[in-house]
Amino acid sequence: MIRHALALAVAPFVLAAPMTVQAQATGDLAAVQRHLQSVQTMTANFSQTDRSGKVLTGVLTLKKPGKLRFQYEKGVPILVVAEGGALTFIDYSVRQVQRWPIKNSPLGVLLDPTRDITRYARIVGGGDGRVVSVEANDPKHPEYGRITLVFARAAAAPAGLMLQGWVALDSQNNRTTIRLSDQKFGVAVSDNTFKWNDPRRGGTRN
Repeated sequence: MIRHALALAVAPFVLAAPMTVQAQATGDLAAVQRHLQSVQTMTANFSQTDRSGKVLTGVLTLKKPGKLRFQYEKGVPILVVAEGGALTFIDYSVRQVQRWPIKNSPLGVLLDPTRDITRYARIVGGGDGRVVSVEANDPKHPEYGRITLVFARAAAAPAGLMLQGWVALDSQNNRTTIRLSDQKFGVAVSDNTFKWNDPRRGGTRN
């Protein structure tokens, strides 16, 4: 806090500071929007940490609009695939399949390039100017959960931002943290990548 004795001397700077911070936040949010709109395909290695601290690794593949695959490490009998407007969780160990609309998932922000995140997202302040964090949630639908995307400033990355990962919080306050590495953008990705074997009947689903 600025002491009263110095208030007059620094008043112009005190008044300007919030505007500067707001302008920076607005610019960063616009850059995040450009990043999300410009990325059409991406692959990356991921590390996933759940609320109990369990860590799983694998490969993430993204293709817009609406396609995503979390291929977990060998020996992990689960798969997560987004396609056809739905996010599907497959557990091969118990032959169980769960599906829900992508738009009802925090991951929807990554998959729909037409969404205007400035309507439901905000920049989250931090002490490191090299990092941009943006929190997105739909206040009309708290049951959809929320997601905080974390970017590092990188001139060579789309819109000057490199997606480092995210923290997703569902409606039951279950937290999942994803960290990315070896990100590659604009790579060729076949639609066949998002096919999966349905354990309930031994078939293949597109």
